[in-house]
Parts: sequence; C-alpha cells; structure tokens
Amino acid sequence: MDLLVIGGGAAGLMAAGTAASRGLNVTLLERNDKLARKVAITGKGRCNVTNSCPLLNELITNVPVNGRFLYGAFSRFGTDDTIDFFENMGVPLKIERGNRVFPVSDRALDIVDALNKFITVNGVKRKQGRATELIIEDGAVKGCITEDGKKYYADNVLIATGGASYPATGSTGDGYKLAEQAGHTIKAIKPSLVPLECHEGWCTEAMGLSLRNVEIRVEDTQTYKEVYKDFGEMLFTHFGVSGPMILSASSHMRNMEKGRYVIHIDFKPALSHEQLDKRLQRDLLECSNKNLYNTLALMLPRKMIPIVVKLSGLNGNIKSNQVTKEMRSELVDLLKDIRLTVTDFRPIDEAIVTSGGVSVSEIDPKTMKSKLVDGLYFAGEVIDVDAYTGGFNLQIAFSTGHLVGESI
Repeated sequence: MDLLVIGGGAAGLMAAGTAASRGLNVTLLERNDKLARKVAITGKGRCNVTNSCPLLNELITNVPVNGRFLYGAFSRFGTDDTIDFFENMGVPLKIERGNRVFPVSDRALDIVDALNKFITVNGVKRKQGRATELIIEDGAVKGCITEDGKKYYADNVLIATGGASYPATGSTGDGYKLAEQAGHTIKAIKPSLVPLECHEGWCTEAMGLSLRNVEIRVEDTQTYKEVYKDFGEMLFTHFGVSGPMILSASSHMRNMEKGRYVIHIDFKPALSHEQLDKRLQRDLLECSNKNLYNTLALMLPRKMIPIVVKLSGLNGNIKSNQVTKEMRSELVDLLKDIRLTVTDFRPIDEAIVTSGGVSVSEIDPKTMKSKLVDGLYFAGEVIDVDAYTGGFNLQIAFSTGHLVGESI
C-alpha cells in the first residue's frame, strides 16, 4: 500500500482521506472499534472544530508551543479551509464568542460522521488493531506490527495516535513509543488545558458551583507578571477549579511549582469598586433588619455566601443595618479579588491536550516527514505542539493531517 495511517483521530482521518482522494492506496489502523472518539467528546459534545481568526499570525500566536513550526501546515490548510471542508461535507457551521466555530447542530457527532464519510467515499481501508512496533529496514519505514502479531506493509507510515490525555478514547501514548523506536526525541509529556488543584480548602465547600460572567487574572508570583486574563465561566471542584477559563489559563502556566501561580477572581467585573459599594449599600438598606447572610443572597450564589463571610472575617449573623462602611469596604475588596493559590495541574488523563511529544526539530515542517527515517510521518497531538482553547488544537490536527495527505 502507499500509506498506512496509525490512529483514527482528527489528524489521521484528515490525512487518510486527503491521500486517498489523490488516488493513493491507504489503510487506516485504529485500535478502537469507533473512529474519532476524542473528537466526539470535545467541546462538551458540541465540538469546537476550529477558530475563525482572520490572520495567519494570529493563528500561530495561539499556539504557544512551537507555533512557528506550523506556518507551512497552516498556510496550506487554514481555518477557512477547515470551515469549507466541513460545510462541503454537509455540516453547516456557526461562529460564536472568541471566533469559536461549532456545528449549527451543536453535535460533535456530525463532525465525526463527516470525517467518516470523507475516508469512506475516497476508499480508505479500515483495520482494527493496536500498532506496537514499526518495521524499519535500511533507514526506511516499511510498515508496522500489531500487538496480535499482524504485519502491515506500506511505503509510508503516518503516526497520528494523539497524546496521552483522555486515555479512555485510545490516546495512551502509543505514538511516543513508536517514535522512540525510530530514534526520535520525545519532549517531556505534561498536561495542558487541564483543571487546577488549589490550596484553599473552601473550594470543596463550593464544589459543583459554576460561576458565569466572572473575570479571572492569573499572576506569576515569581515574575510578578499577569500571565492570563479572561471573562467567562469557571467551576469549583473538590480539588480546586475547572471550567473553560481555567482550562485556558492552565496552558499559560509554564514550569508549574506549588504556589507559583495565584488566580484572582472578580465576582462582579461589570461594576467598579465604587459601583459595587453603592450596590451593596442599597442591598443592605433594603434588608436592614435581615442578617448579612440573607442580604448577600441578593448578590451571590448560595454556596458562596458562607465562604465570602468567612473570608471577610465578618459575623454573618449581624443585622444588615449594623454593617459599617469599613465592613462594606472589606466585602467589596473581597468580591473584586478573591484569591486561589494553585498547587498543581490535575493528572494528564484529565487533560484535554498533551503538551510535549515528538521533537519538531526532527520533523520537516513542509511535509511533516521524519528527518530520521524515510517514509515516516507525524501529525496532530503526537507532535510537540499545543495551543490554547478555542478550536486551535483541532485546527493543528486538520492542518498537519492534510499536509501529510498532500505530501505522500
């Protein structure tokens, strides 16, 4: 055969279909019985398929790890190409906040179905099996061997097995072992776009509480710089915090150390300190004969009230008409800046994306071909590139996969 694709995720499917559409004999080897299982669960089952940012440089900027390496892949198959591809495959798309692109149906399975259709109509052969060893002779790849001893021979082999995150979907790091067998360097694997563990025990008390329309700032206490700022949604858990903003923030936290990063939460970002003080003053006046706990219910989610009172050091049972100007000022300051101390990332199997992977210095960026072994290619998350949330990581998969499909 002309091409053996190991891995039936976004990158592998795009590569297989593209190569087959050029008349090449392509076989796709996937360990799961279903293809694109990780795609099916992305974006809470809605699938943020790409980002419609208009400029190539903006796209690269959103890939903090080795973004320039992807210049060629993004140039050949960019966000507009991804949008056109899926709409031509019968999946209407829509653009939401932050230029995030989703299916109009809000169904990730529509994206999966389109990718399945793409390889089917172009005649890609499907095989189920787990590749455990490459067949390499005289400095060139000749195929692979699966764990049940089957051998698949091909002139070219693409490793598109994904990273090590969400192992239940089949991303268990197999591609790193295959790459190492071929002599490739694997950059340290760590979680990216992952929930965060926090020191503050009160997160457990707020577990399950989802906050919307709040603002967070992430401070690096070693450099005293703000490394991330966002407005949106977050979630408290038994270990700390999660949710869209937190996942994005995690990718800005490099060289994680306990206590290095502090999250500042502004519960009322639409109000200045002065405006919030007036709002609180009005609430206290309206509820003058009620205790502070009851008054704060006008402004805060139920689970946060005892936490805020405890952090403020005030007595929640005092009457609202007994709250002094100084007490009110303390509450306002707290609501504009509640702090959480990050202690660590959650384990890699809870991460959306794996940071690290096959060193880009050993891959030709114009073709995604190995510089060490003839006929060997890489695409998608197995490579040492990762991006922020917003559809950028799937775009990496589609762009690198398409480039391989064109380059064989």
